[in-house]
Amino acid sequence: MAKKQDIRASLRKVINPDDAVHNSSANDSFEQVLARARMGRRGFLKGSSSLAAASMLGMGLAFLADSVNQKGQVAKAASNLNLSFNSVAKSIADTLTVPEGYTAKVLLATGDPLKSNVTAYKNNGTDDDFDVRVGDHHDAMQYFGLSQNGKGWDPNNSDRALLCVNHEVCEDLGFIHPNGPTDYGAENTAARPAIEIDKEVAAHGVTVVEIARQGSTYQVNRDSQYNRRITAATVFEISGPARRSPMMATAFSPTGEQTRGTLNNCGHGYTPWGTYLSGEENWAGYFYRREEDSALTEKELAAFKRYGVGNATSGRYNWSRPGASDNTDLYRRWDASKTGSSADQDFRNVANTFGWVVEIDPFNPSAPLKKRTSLGRMAHEGAWSAQVVAGQPLVFYTGDDARNEYVYKFVSAKAWDPKDATGGLAAGDKYLDAGTLYVAKFNDDGTGEWLPLTLSNPNIANYANYAFADEADVLINARIAADAAGATKMDRPEWGGVNPANGEVYFTLTNNVSSSNGRGVTTPLNAANPRYYAEVKGDKTTQGNVNGHIIRWRETGNNAAATTFDWDVYLFGAQADAGADVNLSGLTDENDFSSPDGIWFSEVMPGLLWIQTDDGYYTDKTNCMMLAALPGSVGDGESKMVANKAVPTNTNADQTVKTHVGQAASPTVLRRFLVGPRDCEVTGITESPDGKAIFVNIQHPGESSESATDPTQFTSHWPDGGNARPRSATVIITRNDGGKIAI
Repeated sequence: MAKKQDIRASLRKVINPDDAVHNSSANDSFEQVLARARMGRRGFLKGSSSLAAASMLGMGLAFLADSVNQKGQVAKAASNLNLSFNSVAKSIADTLTVPEGYTAKVLLATGDPLKSNVTAYKNNGTDDDFDVRVGDHHDAMQYFGLSQNGKGWDPNNSDRALLCVNHEVCEDLGFIHPNGPTDYGAENTAARPAIEIDKEVAAHGVTVVEIARQGSTYQVNRDSQYNRRITAATVFEISGPARRSPMMATAFSPTGEQTRGTLNNCGHGYTPWGTYLSGEENWAGYFYRREEDSALTEKELAAFKRYGVGNATSGRYNWSRPGASDNTDLYRRWDASKTGSSADQDFRNVANTFGWVVEIDPFNPSAPLKKRTSLGRMAHEGAWSAQVVAGQPLVFYTGDDARNEYVYKFVSAKAWDPKDATGGLAAGDKYLDAGTLYVAKFNDDGTGEWLPLTLSNPNIANYANYAFADEADVLINARIAADAAGATKMDRPEWGGVNPANGEVYFTLTNNVSSSNGRGVTTPLNAANPRYYAEVKGDKTTQGNVNGHIIRWRETGNNAAATTFDWDVYLFGAQADAGADVNLSGLTDENDFSSPDGIWFSEVMPGLLWIQTDDGYYTDKTNCMMLAALPGSVGDGESKMVANKAVPTNTNADQTVKTHVGQAASPTVLRRFLVGPRDCEVTGITESPDGKAIFVNIQHPGESSESATDPTQFTSHWPDGGNARPRSATVIITRNDGGKIAI
């Protein structure tokens, strides 16, 4: 067996899906960018006067008329919000820091029992029953108030709730195993112990748990009938246009109606009828494919390559390793090779059953779990609802989290009827199984278009690189359809959020620094992704859009179903001491950040925005963090010319790009609220309906540790301290004076 550090190096090479680039389409070629520049640009954001900016950031916020939030309730317009806490300093200490006057308490950590008859987690790798324990790598989550009779959703109950928590992956270093995982690097072909695979499969997915307020904080009710785990082995229904497609047929479900498991659950969302939406993100790397490319049809090969399911390479965990002696398909289902004479005899199509938004009814444990194929197949973060209006279609926004991928929205075929607010999954069938999926094109002049992903779009119907068989094929291969439509490649679209105060949509673009195919290398700069620069960390220099940015848009007519929009860049991530062409938002030491990932708007205090980071480029100065913001609106800033130095796509010449930047982010309207422990990602946030508690997830502290067993090599011992192995966890943050958070 190779040394541990060698194993970790091989694993990092295999399992870092955020570094992968699978979009080789010609969208936004450099020649097209130059042609647009020669044609000239009309003025930015000349929308109608009725959609003019609704606030002045330096004077607090004064918003438009009352709107309707995702719960179908009227969200009262907020005015003159002010941040009430002092900014937290940057830190590289192994601790969780919140402002003075606030308290953070751990609620749910990896391995904690969900039932009263389950033993306490030993945190030494010997607990094997993750089907009744909190999963690993906490990510997005949602608070669902529970009615007083305990039988349904009460959006206003701050005392009792169900908490749904995503579990993105299982710790790569293997803290959940006694001695770390058996070597599963790409060069190793030996079978892995089934007990390890079973534990990792069970540590993925979603946790549903009941919590109840105790004083100023919350406790888990381990006797609740609602507590359960949904894992990478749980049966799901295939729902929507791709159900029964021949491309979904497997040996497990020859008719293409079911699949087993949900994977890499990252971002989330929820519906107006009180169900939970979870996005399957970097699922492609879990599947192992052994046959040569010549064994595939031209279309099969194109789809595998576009989604990153490689041949003769290790899956992320090599869960298919015991497959040769597997008579139950429990392990062989991770092998996407052609081993039978037809698709219903093997799992060549199994990867097609992943990459969806899944819907879960937290209040009905016996209800089926559904993969909603109308929202397209990609590396989903989550699905975030636009404001709900009776008589209008529902709209959900989603992003494909990979470099050079796209931003999408789904518009339901049915118009919203408030009577469906208690409809459960039947409402999901009505609104989420039929509609139109669109992909975004961001024009250089500050306008944008939503391009339909259907065969009625001639660019898709006549696409030379892939012949779509039907509408199900378009959704199963939504990335290829978006290529054909002409969408704008973006810098890793991650989380989205809709401002309940004015309906504008925000999306984080985490970064784009791939050395071979990143922004400014072979992917041209454009107005929506305008930066190429170098940043030094220790002895390493990284180039591209290193620190990321946050884009936002306002739909035409303030109609979420519109097919055009106006956009600007709300914030550019940067170090405070960076030059003006990098620090375009004027960040200071009180609010500078890198790699925005999670983003979330409070509904209790409309206009309050939370920003979370997942960074590897500024971590010599600070651990990942969470900031509170009071954003204005699209068009509140100015046009800027960004001077980029020695851009590779322009034969190492300087390139100046015109973009539009929101108003400068002074500490008055953007402050650092939290800094996490060492090596963590800060991700996932939700709130109690009274605004007096927020729930925040801390993912993979100690991620860069070099040993799973030697405490002296752990880079973090959070949250247990001492020599403990680090664990992901959900924390509750409250104000010591009992007031609302941040305001």
